[in-house]
Amino acid sequence: MKDIPEEPRCPFCYYTIEQPMELQEKKLAEFPVGACGHCGAVYAYDATGHDMGAAFIEGLLFACDYDSGLAFSLSYGEDYADAVVGNYDIVTHTIVPGKICNERYVRGALIFVKIVGQFNEVTGRKVKEKMDTSLPIMKTKLRSEKFSKELVRAYVSESNLEDLIALALEDSRVLNVLQRMLYTPDEHFRWRVVDMLGSVCRKIGRVRPDLISKLLGNLLQNAAYPGSSAWGALEAAGVIISTNPDLFGEFSNTLLGFFAQKNLWKEVTWAAGTIAAVKPDIVKRAARSLLSFLETPDPFLRGYAVWALGNLRNSDAVEKLKDLEKDEERISLFREGELTEMTIAQLASEALGKINK
Repeated sequence: MKDIPEEPRCPFCYYTIEQPMELQEKKLAEFPVGACGHCGAVYAYDATGHDMGAAFIEGLLFACDYDSGLAFSLSYGEDYADAVVGNYDIVTHTIVPGKICNERYVRGALIFVKIVGQFNEVTGRKVKEKMDTSLPIMKTKLRSEKFSKELVRAYVSESNLEDLIALALEDSRVLNVLQRMLYTPDEHFRWRVVDMLGSVCRKIGRVRPDLISKLLGNLLQNAAYPGSSAWGALEAAGVIISTNPDLFGEFSNTLLGFFAQKNLWKEVTWAAGTIAAVKPDIVKRAARSLLSFLETPDPFLRGYAVWALGNLRNSDAVEKLKDLEKDEERISLFREGELTEMTIAQLASEALGKINK
């Protein structure tokens, strides 16, 4: 007799649970989540069964309304309990005892976290609010018979943005090709890719924000990976966030974390300046690092910081910017779709104009 798939149930109260969902507020993690309607336990879905540690962190953070200070102050056994339900098949929303379902090998797992005690009432209410606005998981992949890597490269080389966007709307593989095209030593071409990728993501993000969230996660993870080349990754992330900061703005915190890496200061400064030009509030904590860069001997970093502080409208920079109105070092700065050569003095005057407006 074959093993019969079973309904998934909460391991704490044994009531049936709903399929994990995507939160509308996009986070860097890619784990769909859910909540037991009976006891309030939350769960995160790990599709591979190999990222259960990360899925547990996601579940714990979700249970605490993404208050990391609270989440990491809780004690196991006193403040929360956890459990794992394996062999979960998200396609049929069942537990498959034999790990095989319709000739598919099932590797998924549901990682449960249940908050107990004094924090349960407040966090439980927040969890319910988030689940009420969550979205079903989008399983479909966009595919087009017209797609080819060569065609994507041709559209970029020809600056054919209209046809590139049309193809991207039909085939999500366009985003992957554009991401790989960032890794080129040709600076002018790389900026073109960054710019066109931003325009593509602006359009795709309106209909498939899940694809853009995944792309942002990949870009930021690639930049963080030891020994990898971050060419264009942080700049592209900054542009993409700026296309829809209300939806993707939460990625800004992860992006600004790259100020801790000295070899990426120029890249993250440019990215922060790009976001600041659209929604300065979400990158305002970059100001401290940017102010320190105004005294660096590197003219590019100094110039990028001047430009970014102007976009932030940071009044603390006024006196230092006045001093830099005499700085005749020339740099090239990509903005508004063009790589333009300017003096730092010109950028300082522009920045002061924005701050004093």
